[in-house]
Amino acid sequence: MPRIPMTGNEAAAYAMMQINPDVVAAYPITPSTQVVERFSDYVNNGECQTEFVPVESEHSAMSACIGASACGARVMTATAAQGLALMHEMLYIASSMRLPIVTVIASRALNSPLNIHGDHSDTMGSRDSGWLQFYGESVQEFYDHVFIALRAAELSNLPAFVCEDGFILSHTLEPVDVLDKNEVAKYLGERKPLYNLLDTDHPIMAGHLSLPDSYMEHRRKLAEGMMEAPKFIDQAYREFAERFGRKYDWIEVYDPQDAEVAVLIIGSAAGTAKETVDLLAEEGKRAAVIKLLVPRPLPVERLRKALSKFKVVAIMERTDSYKNHGGPMFSEIAAALYHHDTRPILRAYHYGFGGRDIFPEDFMKVFNDLLDMASGKKEIPETMNYVGLKED
Repeated sequence: MPRIPMTGNEAAAYAMMQINPDVVAAYPITPSTQVVERFSDYVNNGECQTEFVPVESEHSAMSACIGASACGARVMTATAAQGLALMHEMLYIASSMRLPIVTVIASRALNSPLNIHGDHSDTMGSRDSGWLQFYGESVQEFYDHVFIALRAAELSNLPAFVCEDGFILSHTLEPVDVLDKNEVAKYLGERKPLYNLLDTDHPIMAGHLSLPDSYMEHRRKLAEGMMEAPKFIDQAYREFAERFGRKYDWIEVYDPQDAEVAVLIIGSAAGTAKETVDLLAEEGKRAAVIKLLVPRPLPVERLRKALSKFKVVAIMERTDSYKNHGGPMFSEIAAALYHHDTRPILRAYHYGFGGRDIFPEDFMKVFNDLLDMASGKKEIPETMNYVGLKED
């Protein structure tokens, strides 16, 4: 496999070129703009045969993707932040129609005052829209998951986000071991749609009105699809490892065997957390990092197993839910562990909003908090623990 230096955005565009989707409809937005720009160059140069549709807004982009996917096409797009928010109405239509659209997202702050830098408020805000979600720690991991996400989406007939941290990965140059285009085609195979609106021999009704006597049953079907999705994600991971030799899983544990405390984290900051674990080991302290690659669907049993060995775990999130009880993952993981006899004590930590850097010394403080709590030396507030927050 050749090794090419690429930013996260360049890697996403390169992966899309190798996939050669039938249709890409997009409206560029910072920090994902380069994905669309670079991919349009590939189309213009004849390196892929995709029908590229530049539209007037992100809402229009997802609308066009839905129409194309419903007609049997393999479809992809890219967006971020306010762009994803503008798509929000259409996200539910894509998932309800069981359309395996893959959206590359350079995750970015979504709020006022305006901030164009990376956090997870955009993607976490869309977590209940019926889409699969994959997050990469590095450019390599993000690149590989573009293929994995598409394979899982088409197996499960559910749309998928594949996410990189805005600027932190999207604009960072890293060496990437790229795959062979022919092998990519073999891995993905041909899309086998549930239906095709252009198939006049098998007409169906789509996008119709659903009244109270039938709407719950329609929503239940989507829930059943999400409940079945894990076996297809497992299949996508297994086939990727068999063909390309790189193995991934829903959860990665960076774990000294005798660690009693851990942080659970999503995205690029996991690398800094791992470095801090190594620094702690030099001091004779043991701690672990649990990286969650797939928060949707939430891998409840896998989380229970991974967390059961620890006394105290910090759920570290690059966003907030503003409910005064931790971020979105904190609440969901706490609920998942509620009936588990060997559940650890959980504490909520928030960090890195709007692209604020997090350093080993920040993780060092979190780990030392957890170690002190595990040994009974101190108590940590259940919620509203902020890392790197400036003093008033």
